[in-house]
Amino acid sequence: MKKILVLLCICGLSFHLNAQKIMTSQDSIKVFYDKLLIMLKSDYLLRKDVDWKKVGTETNQNLTKYSDFKSSLKETEVLFGKIGGTHCKVFYKNKSYGTTVKASTDNLSAQWKEKFATKPGFEVKALNGNIGYILMPNITFLDFSPENVHKIAQPMYDQIADFKTKNKTEGWVLDLRFNTGGNSAAMLLALYDLLGDNDIWGTVDRNKKQNSRVKLEKGNYVSNSKKSSYINPKGELIDKAKVAVITGPLTASSGEVTALAFKGRPNTILIGEPTFGMTTSNVDIRLPFDTILILSVAYDSDRNGNYYEHIVPDITVSKQDNFNDLLADKNIQEAIGFISKK
Repeated sequence: MKKILVLLCICGLSFHLNAQKIMTSQDSIKVFYDKLLIMLKSDYLLRKDVDWKKVGTETNQNLTKYSDFKSSLKETEVLFGKIGGTHCKVFYKNKSYGTTVKASTDNLSAQWKEKFATKPGFEVKALNGNIGYILMPNITFLDFSPENVHKIAQPMYDQIADFKTKNKTEGWVLDLRFNTGGNSAAMLLALYDLLGDNDIWGTVDRNKKQNSRVKLEKGNYVSNSKKSSYINPKGELIDKAKVAVITGPLTASSGEVTALAFKGRPNTILIGEPTFGMTTSNVDIRLPFDTILILSVAYDSDRNGNYYEHIVPDITVSKQDNFNDLLADKNIQEAIGFISKK
């Protein structure tokens, strides 16, 4: 039997709707699903491929079997499954509902599994004496307010900025092998010094035409000309420094957005294995009864508007991880070779 991991992946763009509060069970179920279906019909990425009359009728029939609002949220798994919404979720009281994305661990090394089990956190340290190493795992939270994104991004940024100031580095390694998703804004703000004041990623519509751009500007995270959060930068940018980005089979969702932000950046190489392939861009929408809908509305693209179903590295390294001794890790060895090459 194949072992599986469950990925919980969400991204960080947001807008809000006013919620209603209806206290009776059957009425609350109807109010919620009516609003949910309206949002799906109007904004879901693949909405034109869905027979909404059939889906609506079947959903309303199924809802009659639920006696309370909370239990009715199980129906979102059925609903999202019918419309192919594998990256969509509903959150209610810190619990997620919707389709479950399962990923095989068969293609992952024993070292990866062992390290992942420890729930690795964000880390900045020196490699080989003169290379900065950044481990950026999944960064997941449900408060997408600018203030909270700043609160989470700033300490990570500060660690990188302090290391930059105190060490003379030849280049940097950004390790995304454990980045299964989360909030892309916090991740990318933390990496501001390496990315600089540039367009860093964007989205394209179902026809792969670019419809939004995201850039960093003086420490601000700007989406379609609207500032959504920020860090307080310090010191000089290092956006021309050599960077090796390492990806793996479970680099997913916002982890993939973080990798995409380095596509098209000068002096950059991607190393490792193709990413998971959850490259749809999500927004969070407030629905009735303090629920949050995570809805896929576009495809992710790099800074030049290019879409990738999976991000394929420039140098392929498979199952040669060594997290006990990073200098014996084949991905790291390739990264050091790239950075050291004159």
